[in-house]
Amino acid sequence: MRGPTLGADTIARIDAELAATDKLLATAYPGEGAGRQPVHTVYVPADSFTTDLAARWGAEALAALKEHGGLEHLAAALGLGQPEQLAELVRRKLESEPIEDLRLDFEDGYGSRPEDEEDAAAESAGRLVAEAVAAGTVPPFIGIRFKCFEAPTRARGLRTLDLFLSSLLEHSAARGLPEGLVLTLPKVSTVAQVSAMVTACKQLEHVHGLPAGRLRFEVQMETPQLILAADGTVPVAQLIHAGAGRVSSLHYGTYDYSASLGIAAAYQSMEHPAADYAKSVMQVAVAGTGVQLSDGSTNILPLGDAGNVAAAWALHARLVRRHLERGIYQGWDLHPAQLPTRYLATYAFYREGFEAAAVRLKNYVHKIGSTILDEPATARALARFIHRGLACGAVEEAEFVRLADIGTGQLAALAHPNSTPTPEDQR
Repeated sequence: MRGPTLGADTIARIDAELAATDKLLATAYPGEGAGRQPVHTVYVPADSFTTDLAARWGAEALAALKEHGGLEHLAAALGLGQPEQLAELVRRKLESEPIEDLRLDFEDGYGSRPEDEEDAAAESAGRLVAEAVAAGTVPPFIGIRFKCFEAPTRARGLRTLDLFLSSLLEHSAARGLPEGLVLTLPKVSTVAQVSAMVTACKQLEHVHGLPAGRLRFEVQMETPQLILAADGTVPVAQLIHAGAGRVSSLHYGTYDYSASLGIAAAYQSMEHPAADYAKSVMQVAVAGTGVQLSDGSTNILPLGDAGNVAAAWALHARLVRRHLERGIYQGWDLHPAQLPTRYLATYAFYREGFEAAAVRLKNYVHKIGSTILDEPATARALARFIHRGLACGAVEEAEFVRLADIGTGQLAALAHPNSTPTPEDQR
């Protein structure tokens, strides 16, 4: 039998040639993160936040449903399968965890106020978030969106961020910052603005004695300059790496971005071709980086007479399903009455594919013969799909274990083989 013809010196030379590539792939493209991604972000004006806001939104969502026929009626009207089961799962969600991610808005939803008024609101927001954490009423993810880093609002945005964090830490005592703290940098137009946010985070960590890298932030993509810069580059891809591991997510801003392209108000939508192009670029930019991606919102709210409510619910459900099918697993919600369709559409998406995915995963893990021969990459995609469904409540642990014949710890290992499992995953 003939041995290899490439000697150790040749292999070593190739290793040296590819050392920079190896380092780039390991550091800039570590793979999809194992942390939970919320299915939505809810925005409220910062000064409207109360410690019971999440529960109030859940109650308002249920009240809207009661007025218009109930969850099972809505599921059936939307053409969703198993409406009774979906209705029960969504009812539980609205009663126990109606909001997964909450943003106290100091930007468009708050507007321009006198300096002392915003100062007081920022400090109050920090105190109230700390109180909600202590009371156990805070959503899994919570934070603020401060004003952007363009010259007219930069100092105000930084001051609000500073005051909020100082107040939050002051009132959190020994607890420290909430694990699910999220900071949102809006209307980013250049990579330099992201680098500036990194500088601000480092200084805030130093002042407050926080561990290096503790403060992370999401970037709102609302300007065409992030998709295509003056020099022909794609800054939305560059900023992820300029963020030095601090950029947690990219969020598409439906209306600012559409308006910046001159799209008429009546045609500004999450499904406009210009929106799809921008989100496709964003999706490629985040691939393999561990940075999450979120779609935007619809401002067509389910309010008014029964006809308007039904039409708005149908639109919202369709838009939610649309971005899920395109591999974007998060969006924005602006009103309590959007929560029913957020969860109905999301749960239907995961449940429709759950049984087939679980059986395929069982066949893969236990090496059971099947007409489908799945490879490791496909098994990983199947596991991630189910993992997301479990995290949001669309799928229950017992039914997964029964169908797949594996535990959630093994599921997490298959979904994120290079990550440390969470305590929940280790069950």
